Amino acid sequence: MSDVPQTISAATAKADRRPTLSDLVRTAAEDGATIVRGQIELAKAEMRETAARTGKGAGLLGGAALLALTAWFLLSVGAAFGLVAAGLPVWAALLIVAVVYLLIAAVLGLLGKRELDRAKPLERTKAEVTSLVEETKTALRVPTPE
Repeated sequence: MSDVPQTISAATAKADRRPTLSDLVRTAAEDGATIVRGQIELAKAEMRETAARTGKGAGLLGGAALLALTAWFLLSVGAAFGLVAAGLPVWAALLIVAVVYLLIAAVLGLLGKRELDRAKPLERTKAEVTSLVEETKTALRVPTPE
């Protein structure tokens, strides 16, 4: 029966106890670690999005290059023969075919470049970290007595 009053007084003392400096430091370190883990997860998510956009843009540019090369070799010969058969000189037929395929390659190249320009890595993470640093600086400032 003597254990009950001791338990109650120990619980009351613990509830009345103010946190020590080590408690505050431990809590701050845990909070800091949580914030850092959150920022790392945000950076990972942004990098996945950026990688997807970059891959898509690179694929479009690769497609443009492949189309330009393959089309120049295969289709230009057939189209040039068709134009020659229609009465054009060989040089004019080859020039017309080359210009058409270069225009197609240019359109694909512009589409690929536009997609690559849309990929802006780590914008949200940069903004979050900058904001966090500013908030931390503000919180750590010691007010000067006036």
